[in-house]
Amino acid sequence: MTATLPPRATMKDVAALAGVSIKTVSNVVTGTVSVREETRARVESAMMQLDFVPNLSARGLRKGRSGIIAVALPDLATAFSAELMHRIVEAAHERGLAVQIEETASVPEREKELVSRARAHLVDGLILNPIRLEDSVIKYSDRLPPLVVIGEVEQNRADHVRIDSRLAAADATRHLLSRGATRIAVVGADDDPSVATATSRLRLEGIHDALRDAGIARDPALEVNRLPWSMAGGADAARTLLARGVAFDGIVALTDSLALGALHTLHDHGIRVPDDVLVTGFDDVEFSKYTSPSLTSVAFDRRAFAEAALGLLESRMDDRSTPPRALTLSHHLLERASTDGRPRGYRP
Repeated sequence: MTATLPPRATMKDVAALAGVSIKTVSNVVTGTVSVREETRARVESAMMQLDFVPNLSARGLRKGRSGIIAVALPDLATAFSAELMHRIVEAAHERGLAVQIEETASVPEREKELVSRARAHLVDGLILNPIRLEDSVIKYSDRLPPLVVIGEVEQNRADHVRIDSRLAAADATRHLLSRGATRIAVVGADDDPSVATATSRLRLEGIHDALRDAGIARDPALEVNRLPWSMAGGADAARTLLARGVAFDGIVALTDSLALGALHTLHDHGIRVPDDVLVTGFDDVEFSKYTSPSLTSVAFDRRAFAEAALGLLESRMDDRSTPPRALTLSHHLLERASTDGRPRGYRP
């Protein structure tokens, strides 16, 4: 004997259980109209009791949309990418959007594939984080779909959300200078135009700004980059720095992952942080609070960053005719133990 499934709950059933109108249930589901928090909670409780599943695909089809967006980051293996993607997916789900995730750093052509999917209406819009404008579809595509760029690549063809990375790197450097450091090394530095990313260019420029303002000349021997920008890359970069036999009393690492790798190498060589050398990172990922010593880092509100990107994307999906907009979110330096002191300096 075949068991029959109970009929699927409808908006009418939810409305009856919650004691509201069907229109109110629809407003809660779509998020298109503001609903009082007490009413929203009652409707959501009724949906859970009835195991109600909104037909978001039908809603999307009525709007000519799939209900899916794509997000592409350069390297999904980093802690920063994981934390940012978590915030984007979380905020997208609250807006009734599903997220397709892609990694693009080693294969920039994947951006072109995503743009093709958007043009074919398989996804409604894109959030892209290209590492170089020279390699990005943004520079070459004649007709862009709804698209928001995040990160350091400077362009004026699409909506853009960023922090001021140049100023942030200068702030980190000035912090080390204020603590007495004068020989500041850079882990992740790279101004070779053939390989430098937008991030490495801007953050290195910010460090040079701070050094120049302090009357300190740039020393290329203190700048080192090892790819990928991972903990292993940071450790290798610090070993290279030590092998050069140069004196230094501070390190600005262009990401927290690079900083953690550098801390590991310094510890292995008996170089104390912050007694001998001060170290800062960038992005304030979760592990930066738990390193030994805890890591000073440039921080910004990733939830606000995700909300800004999704807000611009939804606005662009609704109206493609407006000029591109750029939002620059605030940042701040979180001072922790890795810069708490006046360094004696490392001498080879």
